[in-house]
Amino acid sequence: MYRITKEFHFSASHQLSHLPDGHQCARLHGHNYIVVVELAAADLNADGFVRDYGELKPLKTYIDDTFDHRHLNDVMDVASTGENMARHFYDWCVALWPETTAVKVSETPKTWAEYRP
Repeated sequence: MYRITKEFHFSASHQLSHLPDGHQCARLHGHNYIVVVELAAADLNADGFVRDYGELKPLKTYIDDTFDHRHLNDVMDVASTGENMARHFYDWCVALWPETTAVKVSETPKTWAEYRP
C-alpha cells in the first residue's frame, strides 16, 4: 500500500464550555492547529502518484476560508475537540478524494487526535 500525507496549518480559538468549571479547556483559548490528511492506494496512477499533492489545494482553501482565525464554536456544529475536528476533516476530504484513509489534528506540539475508519 502506498501512503502520502500533507500537512495544513491554521490558528483559531475555541471554548469547551460543557466541561466543568476549572477545566483549562472550559476557558476561551486558542491553538495553532495542524491538520494532516493521509491518502492511500494499492496502485499508483498513471503519473506515479497516489494523488498529486497539488490536487489537495481545496483543503487549504477550505481551512483558510472557514477555520483560520475564527472562533471554532461559531464554525462547528459539535464540540470543537480535536477528535471531532479530525472526523469533520476526514468526512470533508473523503468526499473529494476517496483515497483518504485518515486525518490527524494537533492542538499542541504534544497532542494529536486521529480519525481513521
